[in-house]
Amino acid sequence: MAWKKQFEKPLYGDKESLRFATPEPIARYRAQRLKCKTLADISCGIGGQTVFFAQQCEFVYALEIDPRKIEYSKQNCKIYGIDNVKFICGDALDPKIIKQIPVVDVVFSDPFRPAEEDERHVSSLEPGIPNVLFAYMKKANNFSFEVPPQISPDRIPFDCEKEYIALDGQLNRLTLYFGRLKQYDRIAVALPSGERFVSKNGSLLQIRETERMKLYAYEPEPSVVAAGLLPELMESMIQIAGPIMGTLGLFKVDKKRLLLTSDTLVKQSMIKKYYLVLKVCPFDPIEINKFLKAKNVGIVVLRAGLNPEDYWKVRKELEKGLDGKKTVHLFVKGGAAVLCELLFSD
Repeated sequence: MAWKKQFEKPLYGDKESLRFATPEPIARYRAQRLKCKTLADISCGIGGQTVFFAQQCEFVYALEIDPRKIEYSKQNCKIYGIDNVKFICGDALDPKIIKQIPVVDVVFSDPFRPAEEDERHVSSLEPGIPNVLFAYMKKANNFSFEVPPQISPDRIPFDCEKEYIALDGQLNRLTLYFGRLKQYDRIAVALPSGERFVSKNGSLLQIRETERMKLYAYEPEPSVVAAGLLPELMESMIQIAGPIMGTLGLFKVDKKRLLLTSDTLVKQSMIKKYYLVLKVCPFDPIEINKFLKAKNVGIVVLRAGLNPEDYWKVRKELEKGLDGKKTVHLFVKGGAAVLCELLFSD
């Protein structure tokens, strides 16, 4: 069974395992960061991450409780020409299994988490982070864990680095680093570009929320927002622009969407999209359609929290008769529409 979208080579695995396998750009990035001589990969699944650990490390011990996944992992390592992995099938917290692992440089764990939760919690992970730390404390000094990226930094009760990773503009992974692996408190990463934004001493910037859109709008990388680094990002933009920046404001569209806005165009590596604000008006699809026809628009990207049926009904109404070459992103806040032309994206 292959997952061609996220891996250069087809992977073996069941439908669920392939769905949740670590995307290759992230697996490669993480393997480079955890490069060492020996690594234990706990809950290795079908080996989507194991393969790339083995490419960077001299030897990898791969543990998995599900024998079917162990077989898939072996097949996937074979596909990539990997022969420096020892596979161990069993419960990672079983003393008999732990004895089979020598002292290693790094222990990495991608624990099981419930498929559906109203709110993600560290306590829902299995095996739990405290249990793994205790069970393997004589095997390694350096630990790394993958946890759900929906968990905010303030809800992670450990002394560790929290690395939020976005892939192609979407929040995708959160990795925790313990021991000497910890370099920062929080870090935001954007892949495939590899851009990083790091928390240092924090920011004293008071974020100014605004209800008025200015000439330009910016969509920050979601990893920056998830990591709680928005104040630092805004401070960076102000420093880049200098005195000409003027006021940089935060425009909250809804619970899931936010934009930064200013009257001066400023480039920053952790901004994923830059917009020219064309119009702010009442959300009236018929009147907006008239405006779009006059602006040579052909496509409307509707950025609103609508259910699928309403979404396509409204979008069809917005795009009725449009035959222009431009694309407009339309954000909806309450009863107001913000029409933005995409200038460029990073």
